[in-house]
Amino acid sequence: MTWEAVKQAAEKNRHELVLSGTSVSQLIKNTHGLDKNLFNLHNLNYLSITYTCLQEVPDEIEKLVNLTTLVLHSNEIVTLPCAIVKLVKLKVLDCSRNKLTSLPRELGDHPYLSTINLASNCLRDIPSLTLCTKLSILDLSNNQLKAFPDVCHTELIHLSEIHVNGNYITEIPITISQLQGLKILNIADNSISVVPSELADCSKLKEVYLQENKLSDRRLTKLINQCSMKQILDYVKSHCPRSELSTTENNTSKKGKRGQKVSENENVIDNLTHKLKVLKILDDTPVIKITEHVKSIRPYIAACIVKNISFTEENFKKFIQLQTRLHDGICEKRNAATIATHDLKLIVPGDLTYTAEVPTELKIKPLMYNKIYTGADLFQKLQMEAEALRKEKKRNVYSGIHKYLYLLEGKPLFPCLLDQSQQVISFPPITNSDITKMSVATQEMLVEVTSAISYTICRNVLDQFLKELIISGLVDSLEPKDTNNKYNNLTVQQVKVVDTQGNLKLVYPSRADLNLSEQLVVVLRD
Repeated sequence: MTWEAVKQAAEKNRHELVLSGTSVSQLIKNTHGLDKNLFNLHNLNYLSITYTCLQEVPDEIEKLVNLTTLVLHSNEIVTLPCAIVKLVKLKVLDCSRNKLTSLPRELGDHPYLSTINLASNCLRDIPSLTLCTKLSILDLSNNQLKAFPDVCHTELIHLSEIHVNGNYITEIPITISQLQGLKILNIADNSISVVPSELADCSKLKEVYLQENKLSDRRLTKLINQCSMKQILDYVKSHCPRSELSTTENNTSKKGKRGQKVSENENVIDNLTHKLKVLKILDDTPVIKITEHVKSIRPYIAACIVKNISFTEENFKKFIQLQTRLHDGICEKRNAATIATHDLKLIVPGDLTYTAEVPTELKIKPLMYNKIYTGADLFQKLQMEAEALRKEKKRNVYSGIHKYLYLLEGKPLFPCLLDQSQQVISFPPITNSDITKMSVATQEMLVEVTSAISYTICRNVLDQFLKELIISGLVDSLEPKDTNNKYNNLTVQQVKVVDTQGNLKLVYPSRADLNLSEQLVVVLRD
């Protein structure tokens, strides 16, 4: 039996196919795997199969010779076939959030892969990637690696990002200095005790994350937790050990400057620039209550209130663009999380409820609409709009909020955030309510982030959102700035999330959040 989505893709000669959710899982169970006709879609260049019970990728994948992007995150895949290396045009491979314990050696021979995302699996080691000369981004975070991946070679001139946080790595190799294109290294939450001076020889390195390691250098630990990237890298270059095997040409003049450099780094903590103030929860601060209904749909939510906002017309446009950029980036096109912002004064005072409702019973006045729709009617309307736009523009992809509809397809309940009067103010991951719409006049903002994956993702997205707000100065806080008027202030109030029995789920931002050591930001807490 041919799956309807596969049949339509064949009939319309589509170049993109997205399969996701419980309805696809049921098809996989019924056919004991993927529909074999899928592998006859030779014109596909984008294939996404996510949030399913898929355990195995068949060797027939090699028939999709025009694939440039293969997205297989959030499944139950245990192994990848060697046949993937035969996809000679493949540039992006995302097999994150699966159950991979090993990888085919042949993966390291792929000459055109530019992005490899294998985060949140069970990998203990990976093959050498020396021959992946086009590799630009490598994400192996949240696995079980004990050794740094074999990528420290001069041939990998394009490698700009390495994410290996959340592993058991004990050592940063001194050969990392050969990665002259490296811009971002995230090796937080590992077992590193010593940072080699060679790390600072990566001439383009701008961001290095070393938090939650077992560093023996206490001064470096202090800088990591409170200082900017530049100061951290300066310290690594001047004070961290350098192997005798490495070049020593930079060591000759360091002795005389050593004492001066330390005193500079001690003072820098007091000279941090942007100031982010975190206020504790007050009696009238809204609490978000999570019901049982949303547990199997989209169970995670975190929120905070941004106060003392003053937008300009130009900054408000950039603020909207920021949300779009974060949705495409850290939110992984809303697959990992969705950001929603509300004008706090337009929300009915009182607590909020995060729940899920039957599509025909959920009622919302969507953003930029004048009419109230049920969830089912809105979903159908957006589907029809999407298809009409696709035909009009003669494209095989959807645009705007239409491209997120598949995230809810087949769901028996739709997630929503209700105010005290039980009206829907948010319908993630699709849209907000027009009732609480942000505007240039907004002075206080409720920000909520929802996810189907984890609270950690919600926290990380909020961290990134607030970081970008304060660095950019988009909200231009009403609070007085420093006398030189070049640094920004931001005030954020905590919001608590509880279950219906009042048991605490999380408070954001807590003391574990907003570790903004990569920027000149100091976090002041009540």
